[in-house]
Amino acid sequence: LSELPLRLHHHAFVAKDQEVNRRFFEDILVVPLVATWCERTFHPDFAREVDYCHTFFGLADGGALAFFQFADADAYETARAILPPGGGWWHVALKVSEASFDELLARAKAHGLAHRVTDHGYCQSLYLTSPDGLKVEFTVDPPDIGQIDAKRRKNAHTDLARWLAGDRRTNNDIRSH
Repeated sequence: LSELPLRLHHHAFVAKDQEVNRRFFEDILVVPLVATWCERTFHPDFAREVDYCHTFFGLADGGALAFFQFADADAYETARAILPPGGGWWHVALKVSEASFDELLARAKAHGLAHRVTDHGYCQSLYLTSPDGLKVEFTVDPPDIGQIDAKRRKNAHTDLARWLAGDRRTNNDIRSH
């Protein structure tokens, strides 16, 4: 590529109920609904026309979290994510400021949302799960993230090769346990 992708345009997920989903993202997490597209199109996954509502919740860089709700239950069952118990390790992570991290954590607690906070060393993460099982991670970087990134970039290929060759030693000496 002559240049890397500019930013995440959107990350799409299927929602069973757009209003329940909107309340979670907009009312609780304060990520604003910025667009709603109501559409009908032929889609090869269904081998027929489907009616759906596609919503976008805006991020500061212009990207979005996007959600589809289908008009009929068959389309929902065909398109929804089949996640392992607890949602597995699959998630979307969003970078936030320290102030936003603290506010999101307080809002999660105030609304009684199940959540987990993990200090990875290279970032601190707050994990929440949407009503449809989308695991959302909000991360805040430490003050020395530039030094951390430079070290990992320098060794990224050799660390990967070492791990793939069977050497499972950790290289994260900054993670709190």
